[in-house]
Amino acid sequence: MSGAVLPVLWLCGPPGVGKTTVAWALYSDLAQAGIETAFVDIDQLGICYPEPAADPGRHRMKARNLDAVVAGFRAAGTRCLIVSGVVDSGQGVLIDQMPQAAVTVCRLRADRDVLRQRFTDRGGPAELIDEVLREADSLDAGTFAHACVDTSDLTVNEVARRVRERTCGWPTLAPGGSVDTLASTAVAADRAPDLSRTSARVSPGVEGPVLWLCGATGVGKSTVGFEVYRRVLRAGITAAYLDLDQLGFCRPVPGGDPGNHRAKARNLSAVWRSYRAAGAQCLITTGPVEDRSEVTAYADALPAAELTLCRLHAGREQLTQRVMLRGRGGSWAQPGDPLRGQSTPQLLRIADHAVASAAALEDAGIGEVRIDTDGHTVEQVADAVLADVALPGLSTS
Repeated sequence: MSGAVLPVLWLCGPPGVGKTTVAWALYSDLAQAGIETAFVDIDQLGICYPEPAADPGRHRMKARNLDAVVAGFRAAGTRCLIVSGVVDSGQGVLIDQMPQAAVTVCRLRADRDVLRQRFTDRGGPAELIDEVLREADSLDAGTFAHACVDTSDLTVNEVARRVRERTCGWPTLAPGGSVDTLASTAVAADRAPDLSRTSARVSPGVEGPVLWLCGATGVGKSTVGFEVYRRVLRAGITAAYLDLDQLGFCRPVPGGDPGNHRAKARNLSAVWRSYRAAGAQCLITTGPVEDRSEVTAYADALPAAELTLCRLHAGREQLTQRVMLRGRGGSWAQPGDPLRGQSTPQLLRIADHAVASAAALEDAGIGEVRIDTDGHTVEQVADAVLADVALPGLSTS
């Protein structure tokens, strides 16, 4: 696909309308149909605060990061990409920031009573409902989307079907993977991908401290990592946060790389460069790793960064409890969470695998720092991490 733009379907709409749920359903359907597909939640590409004064909402930052991960997914063999997330109701999607993407925008909407119910059902604060409804009104008045689907009385699968109908069967792929999509007419000849610009943006060499929290499934990587990130922000430091799993949703998984670490490492390097340019003084990232060769892939992608790998450890009882809790929805929602909604027997099998993984990581001595999480709160584990890891502007003394 060298020299080609990538078909991107962006589902937007107000909070609670079902963007991520529908996008994930589309991603799963296309992958099962044998189409090399990737998925990104745009919010995951903008967790960098305080936000630049010139980019309220970080929409420009997110668009640039999306363009960067488009390159990473193309390198992994992806033929199309599905994106979910909010957009500026006045500007719409900032297509000019994504020269490597042929973007089709589909807006999801819902009747106000339905939207109010969905927002509260997912745990949205009641005091934000009026703001959500105002945003819905603003989006309904907009004209930037190529298509719109009213989701009010539809199931997720029905919405997904209508999205593809309204976008002319997206993605229409010509032989060899070139673009033939609803939005391709918006990609003018003078907007051909500037691959030299892309190469410069994703090239290694960005300095700065990067803290990577790893460990077995259920050990609490994301929860602890985000707590550490919040503390960095409270100290007045401009910082960024990334969940590595959110950078590697593409199917089929490349042969010989079941964790999709090559795509994740490339995307991590590209997004860190963008965050660093936005003023981030450090990056907190979380994600699994199984052996030293995988660690090397990330270190090679960040050769100038001060990368610290911190491994969280837990025993069988704690890992099993945490896996079961997460499977039942007792943790923060993550797009594509493989545990949520699984049966009890399946969760127990996942817990057994997590225990074996923890033992293997222990035997291999993965990580410069090891933190035992058994019997400790999230806050206590974060304290222990910050006691052993130097981050700018922070001191536990």
